[in-house]
Amino acid sequence: MKDWDAVVAHALTLPGVEVGTAYGRPALKVRGKTIAGTTSPDPGSFVLHTTADEKTVLLETDPATFWQTTHYDGWPVVLVRYGSDAVGRIVLLIERAWWDRASKAQRMAYGERP
Repeated sequence: MKDWDAVVAHALTLPGVEVGTAYGRPALKVRGKTIAGTTSPDPGSFVLHTTADEKTVLLETDPATFWQTTHYDGWPVVLVRYGSDAVGRIVLLIERAWWDRASKAQRMAYGERP
């Protein structure tokens, strides 16, 4: 993902995703729940919701792409650097964040968790 516009463009292909705000900054939501946002302390990154287990793996396996500050320690979110070569992995994580917040009907229509 080269920038926030690319993140938005992909996320809007998922059912029910809307552009909104979180903490007064642009964010992506489904059913009022944030999946990604621009509240990163670094303008070269965005915040992506994930599971605690996935976050641990991401931080260990690709610290050039995925990182955190002490502010996000202990929370199921990871910071993602724009311009990473891990586009496929980031796309998958956006889809997982959506799936984790989607309604049961949306999940059933979509299929298994990505």
